[in-house]
Amino acid sequence: MRPFEYGNPSTVKQAISLLGSDWEQAAVLAGGTDLISLMKDYIDTPKRVVNIKSISALRGASEVNGGLRLGATTTFEDLFENPAPLRDFPSLRAAIDGIYSAQMRSMGTVGGDLLQRPRCWYYRNGFGLLALDSKGQSLVPHGDNRYHAIFGNAGPAYFVSPSSLAPPLVALGATLRIQGPKGERELPVAELFRIPRHTGEREHTIQPKEILTEILLPASARRLRNATYEVRERHFMDWPLATASVALRMEGRRVRQARVVLGQVAPIPWRAEGAERELAGKTLDEAVATRAGEAATVGAHPLSKNGYKVQLVRVAVKRALLAAIA
Repeated sequence: MRPFEYGNPSTVKQAISLLGSDWEQAAVLAGGTDLISLMKDYIDTPKRVVNIKSISALRGASEVNGGLRLGATTTFEDLFENPAPLRDFPSLRAAIDGIYSAQMRSMGTVGGDLLQRPRCWYYRNGFGLLALDSKGQSLVPHGDNRYHAIFGNAGPAYFVSPSSLAPPLVALGATLRIQGPKGERELPVAELFRIPRHTGEREHTIQPKEILTEILLPASARRLRNATYEVRERHFMDWPLATASVALRMEGRRVRQARVVLGQVAPIPWRAEGAERELAGKTLDEAVATRAGEAATVGAHPLSKNGYKVQLVRVAVKRALLAAIA
């Protein structure tokens, strides 16, 4: 990798002062499971790396005002060793349980999971986030697109959001706290993600001089029936092919309000609004869950080699719904 400066601040304010006005000047190091790989492959070449792992205020899980606070550098291992804060959030627990690598559990952080870069092999091999050739045309539609998007892929972005935690957090109505030179701001998790339209745009809305400090789940989320279901080729050391996270406000067996969020099928965590409408006011049983799974696929536009994901969405939504009320 290219030479770089290293900063090791002890406070968020110090960390912000070490960041630059663009992504080439500085990068934030949390767990490092993604950034170091990108630097070794010369995909990211920051002039300075700012380690935030020494900032104790950014780590830990705790109950706050009846809700849940997760510090951005809380590791997955922290949550495995202390599962009590997640007792009302089985959708989050299922997403974390799906991380089988001991190294990823030990070093990976909840903030890093949200901000990791796409796993698209075109991007990882130096063709950029939009995978453009020398003529400015995307390589994905006519290339190997087995693991690319089936929603939100009208172009030019075809990658899928890789975050395991984003779908359940969006479904549960979580928010983020982000700090920068102008102070602190709160942002719904859904608004952290965007579909880039031009070269140079990123898939996250966080700015170069900002740091994600914590994730907040409201007290009201504890009353939601929630679950996550992931479909994988293999259960060990593999990324999901499609996921569904659901959060249901119930009146007995009747769905008063539903939120269904898909993962690994779009450049952002994808709200399946058709499934949500199908569920509203219904008594949830297997037949209704099946129809909701079908409704979740409305608007899908498979590429030449990833049409199988449509069926995976049907299955993931159905099984997540049945798990939520089991």
